[in-house]
Amino acid sequence: MRAVSANDIETSIATALQSISHTHPADFVQALKAAHATETHAPARHALLQLLVNSKLSAQARRPVCQDTGVAHVYVRMGMDVRVQHDGAGPTPSLQTVANRAVARAYGCASNPLRASMVRDPLGARRNTRDNTPAIVQVELVEGECLDLTVVAKGGGGDVKTRYAMLNPSDSVADWVVSQLPGMGAGWCPPGVLGLGIGGTPEQAMALAKRALFTPIDMPALLQRGAHTPEERLRADVYQRVNALGIGAQGLGGDTTVLDIKVATAPSHAALLPVALVPNCAATRFVSFSMPADGPAPIPPSEPATWDGIPDALPAQASRRIDLDTLTPAEVATWTAGETLLLSGKLLTGRDAAHKRMADLLDSGQPLPVPLRGRALYYVGPVDPVAGEAVGPAGPTTATRMDKFMPQLLAQTGLLITIGKAERGKVAVDAIKRHGAAYLSAVGGAAYLVSRTIQSSRVVAFDDLGMEAIYEFEVCDMPVTVAVDSLGRTTHAFIRVNAEH
Repeated sequence: MRAVSANDIETSIATALQSISHTHPADFVQALKAAHATETHAPARHALLQLLVNSKLSAQARRPVCQDTGVAHVYVRMGMDVRVQHDGAGPTPSLQTVANRAVARAYGCASNPLRASMVRDPLGARRNTRDNTPAIVQVELVEGECLDLTVVAKGGGGDVKTRYAMLNPSDSVADWVVSQLPGMGAGWCPPGVLGLGIGGTPEQAMALAKRALFTPIDMPALLQRGAHTPEERLRADVYQRVNALGIGAQGLGGDTTVLDIKVATAPSHAALLPVALVPNCAATRFVSFSMPADGPAPIPPSEPATWDGIPDALPAQASRRIDLDTLTPAEVATWTAGETLLLSGKLLTGRDAAHKRMADLLDSGQPLPVPLRGRALYYVGPVDPVAGEAVGPAGPTTATRMDKFMPQLLAQTGLLITIGKAERGKVAVDAIKRHGAAYLSAVGGAAYLVSRTIQSSRVVAFDDLGMEAIYEFEVCDMPVTVAVDSLGRTTHAFIRVNAEH
């Protein structure tokens, strides 16, 4: 019987969560490099470059690659001849307790604080747990004395686009998967990896799909040697067909929407064909390790050569520079969908909770705590800063969640610009066109790069909302793309948008 210290397991998980918060897997960086090298569509190529520069800078600074520092998942493969040894008084803690302690420790790290996103009571007040607990722990019991862990930080943008279907056994899995992509939009921050779980029971298919994501990218090798199994044939087929859709990086159009397709299968009832689809975004973060004979598991740092050839900053290019402090509707009317801009000046922030409060104030005839006329509003929930930072990593959140508020805000407040990630729905696009406004797209998954453009930050309203409060940022050369111009033209023409959103 092998004994493993509960404290060593906790330290290993906490160290892993800190490491993956700022360091992409090397195979993911190489796949991004290859996508950038072959991309033919200029907006997508620029978005890929931002992701690469962000990855390099985050690893160097040891600060999160994305402001959504994820839900902590811990996958445990535990031998039946292993026991967890308690190092203190009281009962031996469960693996759930150990993981929760590790998450609280990692997310509260003073030198690299991570954003707490977990809320309790999902049907009630939805109060933040403040330390990102609980962890999601899945345990597989096997023979022997192994104790293998995969630690993951999974962002909400990918999970929100999860899809599931119960197909007939004669249906085409590939056809169903490809049909889902246009309706998924770009909120999952492509390019990334799609995990497919096929067979088993409904809940098993979903677990298979997510677990399949956390393996190395090997699609180039598969395509070179050829597929030998039904799973490999499905992977290659879906990969080629999805990329042929032209959705591209960040939904801006282009050659690479997915970097790999992962497939996991399980035996199922003869009458059933459960299929689950789970995306992994451009903030791919996971590491696998085995607990050693003694002490915490070492989490080896990535080789610096991983980022060779990636510049330390975005190169100067012919982007139009915009002064937000003197912006007028007439100037906004000159912008064209697909154009890249560099923003400087003051902008406000606001997400779901702030939008709900503003809508309630407008409905009751009360003034807003901060005027919006002629202003820019950025959809972001930043990470807390450390010494020397105005704000922590501050990448965009999905814009469609704010779509329902757009008609009222544009009509009643004079708001001129909104900034977020991915496409907008018909309700928002129609309102933007009607009021001569514009929507600008920032790159999801390039949060540290964006934060370096922020010179100052202060809370100006709803400070009790924490990261969802309204901040005022002073930015200098923040890179964005005009995603919806004042005439309602959009760069996200490759995405099928639900008319109700």
